[in-house]
Amino acid sequence: MAASLDLVFSALADPTRRAILALLLEDDMAVTDVAEPFEMSLAAISKHLGVLAEAGLISRDRRGRVTWCQLEPDGLREASVWMQGFGQMEGIDLDAFERFLERELGASATTGPEGPSAADG
Repeated sequence: MAASLDLVFSALADPTRRAILALLLEDDMAVTDVAEPFEMSLAAISKHLGVLAEAGLISRDRRGRVTWCQLEPDGLREASVWMQGFGQMEGIDLDAFERFLERELGASATTGPEGPSAADG
């Protein structure tokens, strides 16, 4: 269980991958359609899709010459169950959890392990 949780949380840690998941909430999409809103190469998008697929958050299906991606709704189930185990999160608000992580990660980026950086003060 821990290894798959690590894969899910690692996949969710990247804002591009979270944006891809949001796109796939609407409908299945061809890889080229997934890549369209992003200012990065198709190869870079393919790497992000690989991480999401490895974490079980999406699946990819080849139909003729086109690779289609679809959201796997059960992909977040294990992470959701894990978070509910803390009892503090009865109804999980993933948006609030994301904001919390952004605040925490942003704060640690400016303070680092040694406290405030020299640039801070």
